[in-house]
Amino acid sequence: MTRRTIAGRAARLALVAPALLAASCSPSPDAASQKRQEFSIGWSIYAGWMPWPYAQQAGIVKKWADKYGIKINIVQVNDYVESVNQYTAGKFDGVTVANMDALTIPAAGGKDTSAIIMGDYSNGNDGVLLKGANSLQAIKGQQVYLVELSVSHYLLARALNSAGMALTDVKTVNTSDADIVGAFASPDVKAAVAWNPQLSVMKAQPGVTQVFSSADIPREILDLLVVDTATLKANPNLGKALTGIWYETVALMQRQDAKGKEARAAMAKLAGASAETFDNQLKTTFLYADPKAAVAATQDPSLITTMTRVRDFSFSKGLFKGASSADAVGMSFPAGKTLGDPAHVTLRFDDSFMKLAADGKL
Repeated sequence: MTRRTIAGRAARLALVAPALLAASCSPSPDAASQKRQEFSIGWSIYAGWMPWPYAQQAGIVKKWADKYGIKINIVQVNDYVESVNQYTAGKFDGVTVANMDALTIPAAGGKDTSAIIMGDYSNGNDGVLLKGANSLQAIKGQQVYLVELSVSHYLLARALNSAGMALTDVKTVNTSDADIVGAFASPDVKAAVAWNPQLSVMKAQPGVTQVFSSADIPREILDLLVVDTATLKANPNLGKALTGIWYETVALMQRQDAKGKEARAAMAKLAGASAETFDNQLKTTFLYADPKAAVAATQDPSLITTMTRVRDFSFSKGLFKGASSADAVGMSFPAGKTLGDPAHVTLRFDDSFMKLAADGKL
C-alpha cells in the first residue's frame, strides 16, 4: 500500500512556481462559481482515504448525491502528486490531501481552497529509526535518509526540536520512498525517517529502534478532503453530500461485526493490500469517525499552532515560491481566526459541513 508522499510531491512541485501554475492552469473564477450538477473528486491510495472509493463501490456516493440532486465522480489517480496537481489545475473540484500539501501546493499557488472534512491524523504511521541506538540523542551528526521536503523532513525537524537539536545537527540524504527500504538495509546507513508501509518493513530489521514517531506529535500530520472554495460556495449541496458520504462510510468501516469486517476487507482490496496489512495501518491512523470530534479538532487553537509550524517549515525550505515571508499565504479558521495575510486567504478550515453532520442536519 502506498502512503501519500508529501515530499516527492513537494520536491517536484517546487520546481514550478505555484503562482504561475495557478495562473496558467486553473479555471477562471467565473467558471468555478457556476451552479452545476456534476463534480469530480480525486483520491490516491492511503489507509485514511480508502473510505472514498469503497463508498462509490458500495453505492453510498450515489445515495447521497441523489439526495442532493447531483452527481459525484470519485476518481483514482495512481500518483499522489499528480492528484494534487490535477486539483490545482482545475481538473478536479476536490481532492484528498495532507495539510502540508494543501498549504504548499494549491493555497501557495493562489487557488482558494476549503478543507471541509478533517479525516484523520497520522498516529504512528511515520517514524524516525536508528540502528544500534535507542535514544534520539544518538542521531546527532548522523546522515539521515528520507524524502526531503516531505512530511518525513517535517517529522525529523520536530523530533530534533524535542531533543534540543536542529536540522543543522544532522545531514539529510534525499531518498525516494521507493528506494528507502533498500537504502536502510545497507550496513552503512544508520538513520532514516519513513512512513508506512515502508516504516514497518524497516523497523523489522535487526538492531533497529524507532526513537520518535508521529504519535509523539498527534494532530500535526493531518489528512483532509479539500474543495475549491468558489465551487463550494456556488454549490453547497456538494459539501453536504460529501460530508454525508464520509461519515456514513467511516461509521460502517469501524463496526466490529461482519459488515464492518467486510467493508474493511473491500477497502484493503481496493488499496492492493491484504486485510491484515490494512487493519495494521488503521491502528496507526486516527480516524475522525465522530463529526463532533472533527469539529472540535478544527476549532481547537492547537490547529493554528500546527499550521504555524507547518507553514514556517515550508517557507524555510523554499516551498512558498516568490514569497518574502511565511505570512504571504493566508489561512482562515473557525470563529473568524486567521493566520498570515488576512487579505490573501487561500486555505480555509471550514467546519460548517461537519457541524451539519454533528447536528444531524444533513
